Amino acid sequence: MNPYASFLGDRDPLEVIAGTAKQLFTLMETIGAQRAEQPPAPGKWSAREILCHFADCETVFAFRLRQTLARDHHVIDPFDQEVWARNYAAYTVPEALAMFSVAREWNLALLRSVGLEAMEKQVTHPERGTMTFRMIVETMGGHDINHLRQIEAIAGKSQAA
Repeated sequence: MNPYASFLGDRDPLEVIAGTAKQLFTLMETIGAQRAEQPPAPGKWSAREILCHFADCETVFAFRLRQTLARDHHVIDPFDQEVWARNYAAYTVPEALAMFSVAREWNLALLRSVGLEAMEKQVTHPERGTMTFRMIVETMGGHDINHLRQIEAIAGKSQAA
């Protein structure tokens, strides 16, 4: 089961993930440095924290993609995003944007180079069961859409203010 598949609909995940960095740069410019620090509601991540989450997840996806290609029957190591988020105060918007953008370009180069056979290679996620390389790519795209919507909502509020 892929919890992010519903966000994709019929969109091509590669097209989605190829455009995310540019969208993030534009959104963060719209939000501005001061507003990027303010959570939209109590207990919710600020735009900067969501951006840090994007950077962390891109690192995780980079490893998962490469391990899937490198090893047969690889078991994905899940991570607790709330635990990782405890360190987000250490990162600025420019640092998070740079990290995400570079890692995303690296991942896109890999994704554009793999063949159809690689897309069907299987891995196991302890919480989601058997997945394919393609499902990891779809997860990336759906994950992007989910969090871009959150940042877009923050940007919309900052424009109205």
